[in-house]
Amino acid sequence: MSTREITIARVHTLEGHDHLNQVLDILREEEHIIGVTVIRGIVGYGSSGEIHTSTLLNLSLELPLIIEFYDQPEKVARAIKKLKNKLDLKHIVSWKATAHIPAGS
Repeated sequence: MSTREITIARVHTLEGHDHLNQVLDILREEEHIIGVTVIRGIVGYGSSGEIHTSTLLNLSLELPLIIEFYDQPEKVARAIKKLKNKLDLKHIVSWKATAHIPAGS
């Protein structure tokens, strides 16, 4: 097994803000990022303190979404810059990590 240094990034947005497809298009078609996962939250709040949740009485389209992606540090940095320039994304975090790659991959 070998290892490789990568950067992981997370874009925090809300379901009803129509960013998901735009972000995926940039990551897949323009930047060719190797790994992306979208996580749908059940509850969350940001700097405003407003809680975004879904209940049986209120089926909200404002649920939190996390778009997580990883690749080589330079590619992730370039993708973050493009996402911030093209879309009005205010909540992106990133950190260094190590990918553990099976032999022969």
